[in-house]
Amino acid sequence: MTQHTPPARAGDTDWAEGGLVFAGVLLLVNGVLAIFQGISAIASDDVYTRIGAYVYKINLTGWGWILIILGVVAVVTGAGVLRRAEWARAVGIGLASLSVIAQFLFLPYSPIWALVMIAIDFFVIWALATYQPGRPAD
Repeated sequence: MTQHTPPARAGDTDWAEGGLVFAGVLLLVNGVLAIFQGISAIASDDVYTRIGAYVYKINLTGWGWILIILGVVAVVTGAGVLRRAEWARAVGIGLASLSVIAQFLFLPYSPIWALVMIAIDFFVIWALATYQPGRPAD
C-alpha cells in the first residue's frame, strides 16, 4: 500500500521555502547569541543572578561552555540549512531540540530570554520538519 501525498500548491511551496530560509537565519542568529551568552557566563559569573537552591546544579561557567558549543554548532548548521544541505535539516532539528532543553534549564538565570529562545527553537523545528525539498508546485 503506497501513501499518496497531495500535490503542493505554489503558495505552500513558497511558504515552506521561506520558512526554511528563516529557520536557517534563526539558527545562525541563535548560534551567535548563544556564543555571546556563553562568553558572558564564562567571563563573569556575576552577569546572571545567582540562584541558591536550584535543582539542576551546574555553575555558570559550565553553562557558558555548553552554550558556546551549542552556538558554534548552530552557526555551522544554519549555514548548512541556507545552502540546502540535507544533513543540516536533521542536525538543525536535533540541535533546536537540545537548545530547548538547555534553555529550559537556564530559565532561573534569565527567564524572559530563555522563553524567547525556546519559542525561536520551536519555530526552527517546525520549519525544518515541514520543508520538503523537490516537491513540485502547481
